[in-house]
Amino acid sequence: MSKERQVSTGFSRPLPGPGRPGGHGPGGGRFFAPVGKPENTKGTLLRLWAYLREQKGILFVVFILVAVSSVLSLATPFLMGRAVDRYILPQDFQGLLYISLLMLGLYFLASSTVFLQNYFMVGVSLETVRNLRKDLFAQLQVLPLAFFDNRPHGEIMSRLTNDVDNVSNVLNTSIISVFSSVIILAGSVVMMVYLSPVLTLASMIIIPLLFVFTRIITGYTREFFSRQQARLGDLNGFIEETISGQRVVKIFNREAACLQDFQRHNEELKKAGIRAQVFSGLIGPLMNLLNNLGLALIAAVGGVLVIKGSISVGVILSFINYTRFFTRPLNELANQINLIQSAIAGAERVFAVMDEEAESEEGLSPVQPEKFDGRIVFKNVSFGYKKDAPVLKDINLSASPGQVIALVGPTGAGKTTIINLLARFYDPEQGEILLDGWELRRLKREKLRSALGIVLQDTYLFADTVRENIRYGRLDASDEEVEEAARIANAEQFILRLPQGYETVLAENGEDLSQGQKQLLAIARAILADPRVLILDEATSNVDTRTEFQIQTAMLALMKGRTSFVIAHRLSTIRNADHILVVNNGKIIESGKHRELMERKGFYYDLYSSQFRGEAPLASGIP
Repeated sequence: MSKERQVSTGFSRPLPGPGRPGGHGPGGGRFFAPVGKPENTKGTLLRLWAYLREQKGILFVVFILVAVSSVLSLATPFLMGRAVDRYILPQDFQGLLYISLLMLGLYFLASSTVFLQNYFMVGVSLETVRNLRKDLFAQLQVLPLAFFDNRPHGEIMSRLTNDVDNVSNVLNTSIISVFSSVIILAGSVVMMVYLSPVLTLASMIIIPLLFVFTRIITGYTREFFSRQQARLGDLNGFIEETISGQRVVKIFNREAACLQDFQRHNEELKKAGIRAQVFSGLIGPLMNLLNNLGLALIAAVGGVLVIKGSISVGVILSFINYTRFFTRPLNELANQINLIQSAIAGAERVFAVMDEEAESEEGLSPVQPEKFDGRIVFKNVSFGYKKDAPVLKDINLSASPGQVIALVGPTGAGKTTIINLLARFYDPEQGEILLDGWELRRLKREKLRSALGIVLQDTYLFADTVRENIRYGRLDASDEEVEEAARIANAEQFILRLPQGYETVLAENGEDLSQGQKQLLAIARAILADPRVLILDEATSNVDTRTEFQIQTAMLALMKGRTSFVIAHRLSTIRNADHILVVNNGKIIESGKHRELMERKGFYYDLYSSQFRGEAPLASGIP
């Protein structure tokens, strides 16, 4: 994680949303729908060409080299026939030496052009794929959270790696092969007609058979390769989830179940791969059979013509070589069709992500206030992650600058969803949300989120140094500011005990730290961001009592003058909040200060009292 990373918020990670669709975990999950035949082959090829067109100059050079190498290759069978008729049969050794040296020079020149065209094409391919992968990754940065909620991360990674690599492999080989095959195919036909129209007609008998069988087989291979890619994405998604959830797998003794599910996904991939490879493997033997039949026919007809004196032995030799030149591009094109079908399917999956609707744009006249005071207002806000399944219903709330607003209620009541809407991870279906009088949709997302600092219960840390993980809150912060933020969060004490202190490189997601230490770093990150609106979602739940007291002391200083939203299940931590909002079933059912709510002896009273009695307040309807 470098300092150049374009991040301007104090986010630890995107907020989860209770009730969101697409739940998945170790042992099962929802995946993308299986990919069938490409729905728009022409459109996909045109979009790929848009990437290739950026290097059309180099492509033109490649095509010239391909044309030169193809023409040189086409010249050698003709020279070989001439050598037989003019020099070998008449025993002209001097002429034979001359034409042999000429053919050797042509072979060398053809090989040199092949090397150059491959050299240039590798650069074109890698540059194209780099741009494709860059655009795909950029698209992932602007997609709404709903896109990621419904899809396993491993499947998304499969599109960024496997599918793009599939396109890369085809660009490396297929473009040159197809262009070269077309030239050699056309050149072979011209030379065959020039040498003997009769033999040309005889050799063309097998062409309809080649066309029919190739069309039938490739129709199946396209579908089977698409299924293979889809099954590979499923398997990658399952593996990624299982590895990420290893602690849960082991705690609940789910190793055997995960292995069984893995074997199921692996078996489905094997079956799809067998079908794809078997059908694609039919093309080679079928082509060889038809080619051999064609050669036998040419030998018979040619032999008759030689006996009659219509053509020479050298012409027969040249014609047979051109026949092989003719069938070899057909074989090559048939094989490339399989690869191209697979690449088109992969490219279409890539473009499908690029076509996903990005986060909704700001209004026609977005505003960027110089600074925010932190006044938050929700007006008649309703929202649901799924249609016909509302999570929030007609929410009204207001927070003045510097106030501490606590959100309490049972799990799934809608507390985190309120925060998701405030951060514009989602937009409300009804109503509006205002920050300092500005409707959130009119604010640039970057400007809005730079005013927010969020600390979640589940902290995400990057595989980078401790210093850079804290600096993620504000990338232009100096080392001194980073260390000051760590001191305020009471994190410096454990940081200095690490092997390299602030320069210690953490494992992925900070797996080598305790939950409490990770939480302290997340708080330091939020402190460094210096937000106007602070959001704490069970920010101190993973630390011991002594550390919690230290953090709360630091947090009181941090929250001073800032609007703060605190989601808490441990109600003793929010008794001094300026305003407590009790959320249940997507509605704010009670609001007020702690003392006022306790005197009413309503839902909050039951909730608060149950935490000290150790009883579940079933009478109040809490799950």
